[in-house]
Amino acid sequence: MTAKTIGIIGGGQLGRMLAMAAARLNFATIILEPQKDCPAAQVASDQIVAAYDDPAALAELAKRCDVVTYEFENVPVAAAEKLAKAVSVYPPPKALEMAQDRLTEKQFINGCGIPTARFHAIDSQSDLEAALADFGGQGVLKTRRLGYDGKGQRVYRSVADSAEGGYVALGSVPLILESFVSFEREISIIAARGIDGAVACYDPAENVHRDGILHTSTLPSGISDATAAAAREAAEKILTALGYVGVIGIEFFALADGSLIANEMAPRVHNSGHWTEAACVISQFEQHIRAVTGLPLGNPVRHSDCVMTNLIGDDILSVPDWLRRDDVLVHLYGKTESRPGRKMGHVTQLHR
Repeated sequence: MTAKTIGIIGGGQLGRMLAMAAARLNFATIILEPQKDCPAAQVASDQIVAAYDDPAALAELAKRCDVVTYEFENVPVAAAEKLAKAVSVYPPPKALEMAQDRLTEKQFINGCGIPTARFHAIDSQSDLEAALADFGGQGVLKTRRLGYDGKGQRVYRSVADSAEGGYVALGSVPLILESFVSFEREISIIAARGIDGAVACYDPAENVHRDGILHTSTLPSGISDATAAAAREAAEKILTALGYVGVIGIEFFALADGSLIANEMAPRVHNSGHWTEAACVISQFEQHIRAVTGLPLGNPVRHSDCVMTNLIGDDILSVPDWLRRDDVLVHLYGKTESRPGRKMGHVTQLHR
């Protein structure tokens, strides 16, 4: 093994599940997270309580770890680049840079030969009005940076929806207007690339969202073999172009003719891949640990059909009922306070 201690930037549920997977392979983990007793720190070897860009904390993390990874894509790029001068950082900071700005991300994806929805950069109210006119009054206006789970968005469904004040309403920050896409279903693919360039892709999942938050991921996804192959090919193009190491999640719209439109990518383990811990021998979390530490990638083949359901807010109250079932894996995140829209855990029901 090429690493003994793994640093993880971010202390949420994804960091928690990475730390659990690392422990199974005999790795220690150190979490960098400003919140004390965060979900990840409850299962990790240690925690550095500091901001993600704190210079002293970054120096300590680099000194104590053999490799550093992260659980979310809003890690400051400058912090990741600084760390990379002292210790291996995977996925590479370039992946963060591409994923943190929706405009840069779409331009990069298009540069890989992969189609996306049409889009316009929006830097003023006049930009918004011109872009909406080009799209027939329709489109989804999004902040270019820091949006997730449906936050930082405004939908225009027709010319009757007034554009007035739209730029200011989203903070007068750089925005992007994306055209609507007529699609049959939303899918995502979880893929991994190792230090040696080997690539492994899990089967694409069909995703259903509620209020902008992932509700379920279902396997099989209902797409054709050709469409699934196209998703794998697109993932490999993106991974190769980035010189990527680790797990990535890429979301697509699947069209009626079987073609795909890329929506967005997340340079980390992904909510729509949680099903892998129940329906595959090697979960996305272990796959990521294997990748960043130079171990061989595991077999991504699915042994069971399944449905993963997020437990959001008061859904946590349903856990006793889920626990009574003999075909369900329950995974809770160690969060003590339930709030609307907060991910408290997930369950995966197997279908054999």
